Amino acid sequence: MTSREPKQDRSRVTRQRLLESTVDCLAEHGWAATTVTVAAEKAGVSRGAAQHHFPTREELITAALEHMFDTRMAEVRSEVNEVPVGPDRTEAVITRMVDYFTGTLFKAALQVWTAAAADEALKARVVPLEAKFGRAVHRVTVELLGADDTDPATHRLVQATLDMARGLGLADVLTDDSARRRGIVEQWATTLDAALRRTHSV
Repeated sequence: MTSREPKQDRSRVTRQRLLESTVDCLAEHGWAATTVTVAAEKAGVSRGAAQHHFPTREELITAALEHMFDTRMAEVRSEVNEVPVGPDRTEAVITRMVDYFTGTLFKAALQVWTAAAADEALKARVVPLEAKFGRAVHRVTVELLGADDTDPATHRLVQATLDMARGLGLADVLTDDSARRRGIVEQWATTLDAALRRTHSV
């Protein structure tokens, strides 16, 4: 191992810690409070080291957006082999999607979406990433459900499931909505399962 490799490893670790702390700051404190200084302090990194990696707040946030996308995709893909087989599969899939949309990464992304609504430059960065993620999470949900996405009705049902999960995530931002959410998930699972069975039998 050369002397350069440990330095490169330390650099990668520092960068990763900064990105993770930025995501946490966005979720916990919001867009306005997430600065290079705050992210550096949370990561246990000096401001100088942080600025070496990300000279400006915009560069840090942009990198955090990409990190969020990669992490979110890894989370979604990890679900493929964890969903039970059998009559409870549909509810398990919906529960996992709802859990994702009520998690830290979603709350951090929500802060960025809100800021992007009033910032065209940020919006230009956010929209392509979110569109890419939306397509990917739709594909994975179809795979988890074992659904036929070529059927227009099925496609809309899957998208409605994701839209519902996102809406439940929004409802959870201000107050703990878990009790009501469980009932909605159970009811939608029954409705979706019956609808998917009908489309499969046609």
